[in-house]
Amino acid sequence: MSEFYQHESAIIDDGARIGNGSRVWHFTHVCSGARIGSQVSLGQNVFIGNKVVVGDKCKIQNNVSVYDNVFLEDGVFCGPSMVFTNVYNPRSLIDRKDEYKDTLVKKGATLGANCTIVCGVTIGSYALIGAGAVVNHDVPNYALMVGVPAKQIGWMSQFGEALDLPLKGDATAICPHTGDIYTLKDGQLSKQAS
Repeated sequence: MSEFYQHESAIIDDGARIGNGSRVWHFTHVCSGARIGSQVSLGQNVFIGNKVVVGDKCKIQNNVSVYDNVFLEDGVFCGPSMVFTNVYNPRSLIDRKDEYKDTLVKKGATLGANCTIVCGVTIGSYALIGAGAVVNHDVPNYALMVGVPAKQIGWMSQFGEALDLPLKGDATAICPHTGDIYTLKDGQLSKQAS
């Protein structure tokens, strides 16, 4: 049996799995099929659906709904009031539960406040989605995305600092905080092994 904090106003349905050291705050609802990792923070008024996996050390800030078919790897940050969808063209009068599209947010990515992630996309590792952006296509690892619709304007380090790199071509950059070296080749950014 895992040990986690549950505020008295939070609802955790029977069958939900929540890892050690996690915190479930005010007015949050976790459905029975949800799988929540260790040391996760679920802020106030968060909803976690049945077919959802949240990795270790994720932070889901206030007023976020993580609907079915959304999968978060370890260390994902979901900013306040950001939005996930799971049906591309919803209608109240048409049942489309069999049309849910998977959304994957990879390790260490940040989803800024009030951004929207349209279903069926993959957000790459350590990408940063700016506040208010609308993402409707896959996002590369380490990409910095802003706007409506979201467009890539740069690259981010794992530490969360913008890197001085072009969007395309071959180049290298050093994170000013960690000294880690990043290499851009053929439109893909990778961190060199230490």
